[in-house]
Amino acid sequence: MITRSADRDALLLWLGSRAGLLVATLLGISLQDYLGKWRAWDAGLFVIIAEHGYDGVPGRPPDAGLPAFFPGLPMALRLVHLVVPDWALAGLLISLVAGAVATIFLARLAVFEGGTGWVAVLALLLFPTAVFLAAGYSESLFLAFAVPAWLAARQRRWPLAVVLAAGASCVRITGLFLALALWVEFASSRPLLRLAPWLAVPFLPLVGYSYFHYTRSGDWFAWKHAQEAGWGREMVWPWESFAKTWGAAMGEDEFAVAFRMEIAGVAVAVLGLVWLLALRRWSEVVYCGLQAGALMTSAYYLSIPRSLLLWFPLWVAIARLRHRWVIAAYAMVSGPLMVLNVVRFLTGAWAG
Repeated sequence: MITRSADRDALLLWLGSRAGLLVATLLGISLQDYLGKWRAWDAGLFVIIAEHGYDGVPGRPPDAGLPAFFPGLPMALRLVHLVVPDWALAGLLISLVAGAVATIFLARLAVFEGGTGWVAVLALLLFPTAVFLAAGYSESLFLAFAVPAWLAARQRRWPLAVVLAAGASCVRITGLFLALALWVEFASSRPLLRLAPWLAVPFLPLVGYSYFHYTRSGDWFAWKHAQEAGWGREMVWPWESFAKTWGAAMGEDEFAVAFRMEIAGVAVAVLGLVWLLALRRWSEVVYCGLQAGALMTSAYYLSIPRSLLLWFPLWVAIARLRHRWVIAAYAMVSGPLMVLNVVRFLTGAWAG
């Protein structure tokens, strides 16, 4: 009964928030123009991969950054496109369905960990960068695999956990961090050693994807080098990354606001890691900490606030709070920022 109630609450929150978003953003605009607004930034790049492959649009110079995007979402786009002609709409529908799965299992995970399911879902949906859960981005699809995988691991259902984690690895490189966190969770669970080989499964998609690009370009790490070629994201010392981002945030161009958001995202990430450490959630610290380390040693901060959407241990930790005033304060601060970011995204600004 508890699971059914949590599922119902999560689904109502998800579908209700999507309906509200649709009504608020569709008024006064044609459907075609509306769909075009959702094809901004990376959503358009996912469509290019789905439609034309990693060589990009025929007749145009190749985009060196495309291999940075893992094939899970482009494959899903291509499949849905068989019945949905508009690529942008296909991306929105994938995120809609995947988000429903992710929020249901987030609520279940929160209940399993002794929290309140709907609180975890609400915390996720009100986060300032939650617009990317609706857009044709990979966040919702990743969470639709990663959260059930983690719940299965906490329930010691290891074959199911690693297969779902492999699905997450098809969608984002973040699946690698999830796989490493599963190792820590497995080691702390008094496991049966005969199950240990299963832990290799989540790494297989990364190996397969690397081999695919090796056959194309001779580069096993094309997905990593694409980050450098497309966005200049070489690995640097963390203080160098902070200094460059700080300088950009103090500028007066249109991206200054986005870089201020990145710095705020780092502050949230650090506080979140301290919280998880205080709770002694070691495997979850590995999952979140590796992401933070990778993003904070990039040449500059990029997409850190958006990556926090994937930190489901934080939403579960919030769901376990017994002080409702904290949750109310979070909603009052984060909710308006989320609405503002939706407006920024739909007007073409970089929003996370």
